[in-house]
Amino acid sequence: MAVQLPVSYRNPVISGFHPDPSICRVGEDYFLVTSSFEYFPGVPLFHSTDLVNWQQLGHVLTRTSQLNLRNTGSSGGIYAPTIRHHAGRFYMTTTNVSGGGNFFVYTDDPWGEWSDPVYVDQPGIDPDLFFDEDGAVYYTSAHDAGGQGAYQSRIDVKTGERLTDIQLVWKGSGGQHPEAPHLYHIGEWYYLMIAEGGTEYGHMVTIARSKRPDGPFEGCPHNPILSHRSLLSPIQATGHGDLIQAPDGGWWAVFLGIRPVGYPMQHHLGRETFLAPVSWTADGWPVIGDNGIVSELMPADGLRLQPLPAAPVRDDFEAKELAPCWTFLRTPDRENWSLTEKSGSLTLHGSPVTLNEAATPAFVGRRQQHFAGRFAAHLTFAPQQDGEEAGLTVFMNERFHYELAVTQLGGVRVLIFRRRLGTLWRIEQEIPWASDTAVLTICADKSQYVFNYSDGGSEPVIIGQGESGLLSTEVAGGFTGVFIAMYATGNGKCSQAPAHFDWFDYQELC
Repeated sequence: MAVQLPVSYRNPVISGFHPDPSICRVGEDYFLVTSSFEYFPGVPLFHSTDLVNWQQLGHVLTRTSQLNLRNTGSSGGIYAPTIRHHAGRFYMTTTNVSGGGNFFVYTDDPWGEWSDPVYVDQPGIDPDLFFDEDGAVYYTSAHDAGGQGAYQSRIDVKTGERLTDIQLVWKGSGGQHPEAPHLYHIGEWYYLMIAEGGTEYGHMVTIARSKRPDGPFEGCPHNPILSHRSLLSPIQATGHGDLIQAPDGGWWAVFLGIRPVGYPMQHHLGRETFLAPVSWTADGWPVIGDNGIVSELMPADGLRLQPLPAAPVRDDFEAKELAPCWTFLRTPDRENWSLTEKSGSLTLHGSPVTLNEAATPAFVGRRQQHFAGRFAAHLTFAPQQDGEEAGLTVFMNERFHYELAVTQLGGVRVLIFRRRLGTLWRIEQEIPWASDTAVLTICADKSQYVFNYSDGGSEPVIIGQGESGLLSTEVAGGFTGVFIAMYATGNGKCSQAPAHFDWFDYQELC
């Protein structure tokens, strides 16, 4: 008789730059949001029926009336959202640290549009909405007025108006940067869960409880309930969690973590979304994973896994709208991109803005979600003047990125490989390029990117390489992760020639 192996799942459940996950459940459906920082649209929105297999529905903040990132610096913009469902309505609250502060939006249909922002006059970041059984709505944020910790008020959820003064309800267990508060009513207790230690290698999740939603809160004697600090593990910096109860009564946690490479450790994919079961002690305290530790391969006890079809490798840009995976760098200029100008292509018009500026270049990118991958695009582009440029970029921020592109220099059309690493910036290779088309390919593994080109009818030729570690958070800074993007620029002036990207391939490699 064949032995039936236990069912398991693999972490992260949402890979690539998807930090600060928050989750809610309605019946058999789970909805999850993550931070988006300076990328537009804001707040990726995912749906699942099993907590493991997630499909992106789109984004919560899709209009400039909801989100304007034009003057946003790198790693500014949208921080740490919370999603909740109450009385048939979904709410998402977050902070625009670059302007506007804390606000929430709402919808009755998560597959549809969300409202314009309702602003809340409460300082801090990482806000949480909690709906109590008596109708009171509590708004909790991380702030440092008079001491760092979780600050709370009651609000009118129709208007965002504060109904009470803001008060400090818990300082945490003693770790730095207490943040990411989430309030729950479970059994006879109100639990307040936060993150501490900063979103770094000392990150952790701690929890306290009270008989009242506004405290006083007593810290868990077993804190932290999740942390990988000082562990030799492929998963590091675990923290910033949210709890959810499954239909069968079991409890789970989503949280962020990183998967660093090499030594000293460096991570370039960004902070990702992980999942772990939650158990409860005899005296009513939650424990995430195996006494606060999780692994890449986890038992799926109680979960009825429903794998999704594999995502297509190629986007041929035949749809009327961009797929949900695509995002812009800050609020885009609508005249700089089109799906209709050339049928079956994404067209970019290079503006004066370059990738070296904290501004809005002609840029359409997607998160790198796998260490090993092949990323390719077919480019049709005939630059008309010096400086006109289009191609692919491996992009962390305006100071750290690699490019493979077609441009015109000194009246000659060339194909170039360029690296920008802090104050070090140069074209590493350039070759004459007479054709109006090129197939640009980037092959990645854990440690490096290899850049290739071809005319579409011949084998790819390597033109350059770049280390992944030089685009890591440890080197480049910030809170985001690497994007693979199509871009165009006039390098100080508007391009006369459009750049047509006829297709783009994203292929995970084993």
